[in-house]
Amino acid sequence: MPLAEILYATAYRMTGNSAKAEDLVQETFVRAWKNFDRFEAGTNFKAWIFKIMIFVNRNDRRNPRQREVTVDFSGEEHPVEAAAPAEAPAAGVNWEGLYGELVEDEFKRALDRLDEDQRTVLMLVTLGELSYQEVAESLGVPIGTVMSRLFRARKRLQEDLYDYAKERGLVKNKEPLA
Repeated sequence: MPLAEILYATAYRMTGNSAKAEDLVQETFVRAWKNFDRFEAGTNFKAWIFKIMIFVNRNDRRNPRQREVTVDFSGEEHPVEAAAPAEAPAAGVNWEGLYGELVEDEFKRALDRLDEDQRTVLMLVTLGELSYQEVAESLGVPIGTVMSRLFRARKRLQEDLYDYAKERGLVKNKEPLA
């Protein structure tokens, strides 16, 4: 499936959970398939499918029926054993494990501290590899809004991670860049 890996990586960062990310990508493809007659040939498919994913994610978070329900099986005689997934997500790539290896906790926390709109734009540009125009189309906002959200996200990350970068010798200045 085209774009599955990029969609999964972005969905994982949006949800912070492998299973939720898989569900989000699956629901995105289902909705894209059902509404493919609405896609205008010659327009940007990548922006269109990311727009669907963002819409599905926002709706799922707003809908109280979609919130997680926890069940305690400790009192059961025969607890239900979780089935192992038949296949790793996104064509065999263990994104959760890979992400944990490549990105340290300090960076993850800095991303989580970003405003949701800023984080979404940052994820679409970096993980989703969308252009500013594609992000604007996906979110239904002007390109200037995308640029300002991305600028603010990068600036916030720079401020939050300055000490982290300095400790690792990545920054030589005494003050963070403006």
